[in-house]
Amino acid sequence: MEKGFNTEIISPTKTLFKSTLKEVIVPAFEGQMTIMENHIPFVTFMRPGIIICSNEDENNFFVEDGIVEFSENNLLILTSTAMSINDLETNQISKLIDETQKKLSENLNDKERYIFSHKLDVLKGINK
Repeated sequence: MEKGFNTEIISPTKTLFKSTLKEVIVPAFEGQMTIMENHIPFVTFMRPGIIICSNEDENNFFVEDGIVEFSENNLLILTSTAMSINDLETNQISKLIDETQKKLSENLNDKERYIFSHKLDVLKGINK
């Protein structure tokens, strides 16, 4: 039997992804976090970025925020904003970039500016 850990990405309305994986990289506020089998238990918050789910193939998801919990080889990602990179169209990404740039032109506190700046960088990376 292949080793790995159970992974679920869940939105408020449905399960977006469910699989047994060897590695997942999440955009935690602390930085990119790689999770592998038997990782220590943790709970953390996500910032805007890409979730990379790796096995024989790779599934990538753009997220704006969420909560990540890992315990007993079960990874649970709760987010309202996960979108499969494969399903995103160029015009959707361009629209998100425009909305984010508009938001950055507003009067924001440091935390909001950090989050929207990071979101903009990630979206521009996807749009290449």
